[in-house]
Amino acid sequence: MSATRAAAPPASRRTAAGVRPAEGPRGSTLLRHLAVVAVAALLLVAVSYGLEPFRNFQLATVAAYLCATAGLTVLTGLNGQLSLGHGALMAVGAYTAALSQNAFADRGVTGQWVLPISLGAALLSTVAVGAVIGVAAARLRGPYLAGVTLAVAVVVPALTVTFDGVFKGEQGLSVPVEPPPAALGPYFPYERWQLWVAGAATLLALLLLGNLVRSRFGRTFRAVRDDEVAARLAGIHVARTQVLAFVVSAAGAGLGGALLAVLAQSASPGAFSLTLSLFLLMAVVIGGLGRLAGAVWGAVLLVALPDLTHTVSDLLTLSPAVAQRLEGNLPLAIFGTTLVVVMIAAPGGVQGLLSRLGRALQARRQSRRT
Repeated sequence: MSATRAAAPPASRRTAAGVRPAEGPRGSTLLRHLAVVAVAALLLVAVSYGLEPFRNFQLATVAAYLCATAGLTVLTGLNGQLSLGHGALMAVGAYTAALSQNAFADRGVTGQWVLPISLGAALLSTVAVGAVIGVAAARLRGPYLAGVTLAVAVVVPALTVTFDGVFKGEQGLSVPVEPPPAALGPYFPYERWQLWVAGAATLLALLLLGNLVRSRFGRTFRAVRDDEVAARLAGIHVARTQVLAFVVSAAGAGLGGALLAVLAQSASPGAFSLTLSLFLLMAVVIGGLGRLAGAVWGAVLLVALPDLTHTVSDLLTLSPAVAQRLEGNLPLAIFGTTLVVVMIAAPGGVQGLLSRLGRALQARRQSRRT
């Protein structure tokens, strides 16, 4: 029995649920996703003209984090592997993009095509690192897997400090970026251009991930997550599937880290600490595991949390030392409290809660009609 046939649910159950089958015509799924991405791109461009520069930068940062949270959703939510080291994978992508941009700048190579090459290099390097970690992770389960990824989250930032001749230690690397194209006009806001670049890369990544989730690979991921023994009996190569999931997730994290480095125009170890890895995991759980839409809520929360922290600190009259200590610990406390509340009130996360509300409203509307 093939992996595709084993992982796919019975046709009767799909029809009874009223859900359009994922194994339908591939063209229809691709066209549907392309239409959603096109509408999202148009909305993004329209919104960018109505926002002030700082809000455009914040929205671009949400797009960068969304690449990482979407990749982690595929790994943890769809394949069932726990990772505490995605902040380190983001660091790999960020430093690769920084080294690539600096190499082009040192040789006097300029042009708008330079940045896509640097982002591609960041993807390739992170995929290679993710493949190595994935091979090791495929042999581990539970706390052992968490321990390995936790070690990666600690080791990678330490390596950037140890080899300070290449990575410039705690100071980090600057990331030279070309200004907006001259065709956009001399007064085109740079933050709007950042949003367009980050948004285009993120929408492309979501398009690929969305089609992957609805393909036979996505069904294989879920089959391994639900029952590894049954998946093996159905002919699925469990270890290979887990490595593939880790590679896909690492690619998303690498792209997100590279975009963050481009937005901040710097890559430093402090930006990709262990705390970031914990925040990423909590963000996808709060947003909704196994749902790419939940990754959006998690990315928004990652950007909104620092603003909330500063707002709370400004409302309180505290000494500078206490305020600094509060800003360092308050985000983690807020994230932890939010996680506990969401797990009690909405075990499926924010997106799961919205889905249940939507189904309840639809059922009530149908009952009124009958």
